[in-house]
Amino acid sequence: MTSELRILLDPLDQMQEPQELPARPILGTPVVLTDYRGAFECVSAWAKLREQPRLVDAANTHVVAMARQRRSFYETMNRFDLVLPDGMPLVWVLNRRYRARLEDRVYGPTLMERVFDWSQEPGHGHLRHYLLGSSDQIREKASETLSRRFPAAVIDSGYSPPFGGWDANEDRAILDRIADSGANLIWVGFGCPKQEEFLARLRPRLPVGVYLAVGAAFAFHAGTVPQAPKWLQRIGMEWSFRLLMEPRRLFKRYFVYNSLFVFYLLRDGLFGRPNRSRG
Repeated sequence: MTSELRILLDPLDQMQEPQELPARPILGTPVVLTDYRGAFECVSAWAKLREQPRLVDAANTHVVAMARQRRSFYETMNRFDLVLPDGMPLVWVLNRRYRARLEDRVYGPTLMERVFDWSQEPGHGHLRHYLLGSSDQIREKASETLSRRFPAAVIDSGYSPPFGGWDANEDRAILDRIADSGANLIWVGFGCPKQEEFLARLRPRLPVGVYLAVGAAFAFHAGTVPQAPKWLQRIGMEWSFRLLMEPRRLFKRYFVYNSLFVFYLLRDGLFGRPNRSRG
């Protein structure tokens, strides 16, 4: 990944000018300076073009700290086209170090509902959604909820692969299901790092479309896992709420990788004086 990534969006029609989404490195991972609408316009343009598979990750401190700690995961993230600032600490670093002036993060579950909403707008009838991951019960409930809230969105309820690992035959079955659906926005909810590693590994074989790794978003939209209060999310303490909800599963993620994130930031001097050479 380069330290500054610029993604050029082809126009959705002849009257529209191309747009740019700049990114800045946090612990070596380029994180895009954008908001929800900017992210939507990007993935919508890619979905309409149908030129190649595109990988999008809603990244938090866990993702960027793991990419810094583990070379193999850094190489995994190197295959992603767009890394969005899902966590508030990433927004704070981008604003302080790079003068980004971001007002909010691009939170995976919220991005999902806004993309479903905006895909109903005139001119976005080309967008077709597919849900990949979680359990059958959670995925189907999430699909039902999203269909009820956004009735004009075109949704395929998708597929839930077996829990744990699977073989090459299952890989082929997953890819065939996606291709047969005709979807061009594929929402992937395996959790980190499984979803990122799955997409990066299979990228050369993925059917054309935009693949968005959104972690626990299916469970949130299904209502099976509660979301943190908005005020707790705004101050960057959502992790504490989720840890209380799922302590055994999330203890290592938050205490190990949050600590590593702060350690690497201090070592890299990213809490220091803003870099005025970058606009």
